[in-house]
Amino acid sequence: MTQQSLPSTLTGNRTLEILAKAEAGGYGVPAMTCYDAIAAVALVRAAERAKSPAILQLFPITMHWGGEPFLAFCVNLAHSASVPIAVHLDHATTEHDIDTALTFAERGTAFDSIMVDASHADTDEENLEECRRHTARATKAGVAVEVELGRLEGGEAGLRVVSDAQLTNDAKAERFMSESGATLLAPSIGNLHGKYINPPNFDLKLLSRLHAIVKKNNHYIALHGTDELPDQLWIDCVKAGARKFNINSWARDPTMERIRSGLEKDEPLPDIYEAATEVYAGVCDKFFDLLGSRGKA
Repeated sequence: MTQQSLPSTLTGNRTLEILAKAEAGGYGVPAMTCYDAIAAVALVRAAERAKSPAILQLFPITMHWGGEPFLAFCVNLAHSASVPIAVHLDHATTEHDIDTALTFAERGTAFDSIMVDASHADTDEENLEECRRHTARATKAGVAVEVELGRLEGGEAGLRVVSDAQLTNDAKAERFMSESGATLLAPSIGNLHGKYINPPNFDLKLLSRLHAIVKKNNHYIALHGTDELPDQLWIDCVKAGARKFNINSWARDPTMERIRSGLEKDEPLPDIYEAATEVYAGVCDKFFDLLGSRGKA
């Protein structure tokens, strides 16, 4: 297939600019799942201190909970930072999720990118058709799209639980990306959502082949299922071409534990919030270093 050019509406897209620099520099960018203002503020604070790019990521359940005002808060916070930070919607799996996000965008409150997750479709062709339909609208609104080819096992907050994992078929990846209009690919390479019962067994050769396919058209690999991964596997995935790394419970759990312990000790609430913010920021620091993004802003 011939190399695709980026649609004019995506020129200057913040997510794509962040990932293009990561691709050129051979590093990864943490996409931190934020459930509230504490997490959002912590990510921006940590990224500015580390001079690192980052992605502030929301689940649909958080988008619906906070609505357009909370999205506007996240976008304003991220886009006014002194370092490049994009805002991304993860795992938009329903018509309601996608329509809500794109309606906000068309009104002027836009995610920089969204994941149109149609991996629940019965076939790859049905997945492709659903992604293509939504990507056309998103692209018109200047929103980049991430898609999933294959299917990850497990589940996360507000998301369906999947038990029938399917590895990504690299022979289908180039056509899938080309015809869907998406610019980010979330592959299934042995990763899963949630906790790993057995040690992670990633097919890094498959990841490398997928990276070689997508980079020809300035597309990027987004890695899901990073709970409990050993440090070396993060490094290996960066080397194999993953650029966007979704991170959830690594920061969520210790932050919530700090809030709980502060309440038990009857600490002043502002002090609890500040301490929890720093706990979350500390986890961000770990991944800026591990993925190589520190100082790259």
